[in-house]
Amino acid sequence: MLREQRGVTRARAADLIRASESKISRMELGRVGFKERDLLDLLTLYGVHDEVERAVLVDRLREANSPVWWQAHADVVPGWFQRYLNLEPTAALIRAFEVQFVPGLLQTEDYARAVVRLGHPFASAEEVEKRVRLRLDRQQILHRPDPPRLWAVVDEAVLRRAVGGGAVMRDQLEALIVAVTKLRHVRLQVLPLASGGHAAAGGSFTILRFPHHSMPDVVYIEQLTSSIYLERPDDVDRYFDAVSQLFMEAAPITGTLAILERIIDELRS
Repeated sequence: MLREQRGVTRARAADLIRASESKISRMELGRVGFKERDLLDLLTLYGVHDEVERAVLVDRLREANSPVWWQAHADVVPGWFQRYLNLEPTAALIRAFEVQFVPGLLQTEDYARAVVRLGHPFASAEEVEKRVRLRLDRQQILHRPDPPRLWAVVDEAVLRRAVGGGAVMRDQLEALIVAVTKLRHVRLQVLPLASGGHAAAGGSFTILRFPHHSMPDVVYIEQLTSSIYLERPDDVDRYFDAVSQLFMEAAPITGTLAILERIIDELRS
């Protein structure tokens, strides 16, 4: 992050804006908001003087301080997921590796409903529908005029695991075919079962890259009841290397359609 890149201690940053070191830590983790004046003072301290760069960051702050887009679903959004919901729409590039489910941004409504029910078996029908609507609302970023690029690698087992039943899975696979053929900013690769081990044995993860170089990449790892956000350059580099290796180990993008069509045929037989 900018503070660490400039070698500025939390104590020095806190002193500048008349706050505590713990508040600086909470601000950097996205747990409390920034005031615009504090942001500008900190950017000056961190050596960010370019007016365009400062304006971009101020705009992001104003967006973050405005009512969140997911507010209507707030009652089903856990605290650890809120930061991701704020970050995802601002990303320019989303790299993902999935070993369990189809990426959320590419799920059909019925498939998403089946996934939600698996994760929340005792939820009411109303809660399930709220969670499904939240997932579908997230997908709108792929259809806006300036969509992020999505490059995902999915384990072949994801495509063969009939979540929701055979009919739901066939519809999901057909929707993936539409996505990769109609949306030029969406790339999907399949990691074949026959490939054996792979570079990301730790499980699923997502890397978010933002449009301005002053915003560091963020690695998001979701767990059953919590999540991890990694921003330290060494950590991000490890995951970047892993996903780059996965892109090479996976079947070529040109082979994705054939794989999807073959699995659909198998589900029909």
